[in-house]
Amino acid sequence: MPGTSLIDQWESSVAKVGDKVFGLITDAENRLTFKVTEESFEILTALEGIDQAPYFAKRKWVSVSPVSALTAEEAAEYLRRSYGLVSAGLTRKLRIELGIPL
Repeated sequence: MPGTSLIDQWESSVAKVGDKVFGLITDAENRLTFKVTEESFEILTALEGIDQAPYFAKRKWVSVSPVSALTAEEAAEYLRRSYGLVSAGLTRKLRIELGIPL
């Protein structure tokens, strides 16, 4: 995905676009955390193994355990959607600089 970087931060592997977090994997628990829409937040947090993300929940982030009901393909799609949600909040100028389609 254009403009992304992966760094070690908060004892996690953190995926960023334009210096804004769109996903992370916690080292200790191997949980995947990402931003979702309000509708997806309600649906996903009702599933076993998916919880409101600590410190991020009020902004509609979820934390997915390795034993959740999501398949790897579904998790990857939600991560791509998270990238889209976060990158949409970047300035037009920065999106152009990073090669993100407008």
